[in-house]
Amino acid sequence: MTSTAIREGRAARVRPSRARTKRKLVTLALLAPALLGLVIFFVYPLIASVYYSFTRFDLVSSPQWIGLRNYQYLFTQDPNVWQATLNTLWFVVIWVPVKVAFALLIAGLLARAKRASGFWRTLFYLPALVPPVASVVAFVFLFNPGTGPVNQVLKFFGIQGPLWFNDPAWSKPSLVLLGVWVMGDIMIIFLAALLDVSKEQYEAASLDGANGLQKVRYVTMPSIAPVLLFSVVTGVIAAIQYFTEAAVASGVASGKAVIGEGISNNLGYPDGSLLTYTQWLYVRGFGTYQLGYASALAVLLFVVAAVILILLLRRFKAFTPEGAQ
Repeated sequence: MTSTAIREGRAARVRPSRARTKRKLVTLALLAPALLGLVIFFVYPLIASVYYSFTRFDLVSSPQWIGLRNYQYLFTQDPNVWQATLNTLWFVVIWVPVKVAFALLIAGLLARAKRASGFWRTLFYLPALVPPVASVVAFVFLFNPGTGPVNQVLKFFGIQGPLWFNDPAWSKPSLVLLGVWVMGDIMIIFLAALLDVSKEQYEAASLDGANGLQKVRYVTMPSIAPVLLFSVVTGVIAAIQYFTEAAVASGVASGKAVIGEGISNNLGYPDGSLLTYTQWLYVRGFGTYQLGYASALAVLLFVVAAVILILLLRRFKAFTPEGAQ
């Protein structure tokens, strides 16, 4: 009888163990397609890029190991990489905050609108549906210094309009204006977050004697902090990878709207002011077929982006209710 009880106890312990193993296998099987895609389209390309960054590779011949020569050339000899880096950082520091601030401002106004709110929401959101290339081409023609309607209106009021996309000092601010015009995707997210803030919190703040700015600081901002973080993080990623708008603006403004084979002829026009890091990476990788050096540029971009995002996520904790505790 004692041996029978021992066997029954062992069987009872084995059954839950087998059930847990079965559940783990089923879970792993369900996750397998996603994990496989992650390995194929992220892990493998990342490892391959790191390897190729230490080689001389042109897609024709086999990769030749050259150690740190690509990185040495990147930091000490490349004539355009630092200008491209500074232009990209300009978009991160200026373009992202301006776009997020305007989107938040418009969302706040729409959240308080009581008449024709649907019309105004649609009106501000529609530009976000315009394809990037089409919006850039339209903006370049609108801001044409000679025949564009913007300068014509300024001239009517006695104001001498700038050269916009043809002036190195105004080319990047012109793209900022474009970013403000197409901020509808962020605006609609902010609007949903603002409408979700409880009215009881504002009423309690009013009873405590809080003014409008204090309500924004202590009620609105903590409530929408996760949405604000999401918008800033995605904006920073988009600014670091900024390519299409700058490349198309350079081509159209210079009169040579060619991307690919002829990109080096109008690269960063005017005077390299719109040359971004990803454009330079593209030219070195697919213009001159220096895939090894382009991989080094890509690895550096990945590291810098990861560091910026980690610092940004840590900084945002101070503005969340959990971080304030």
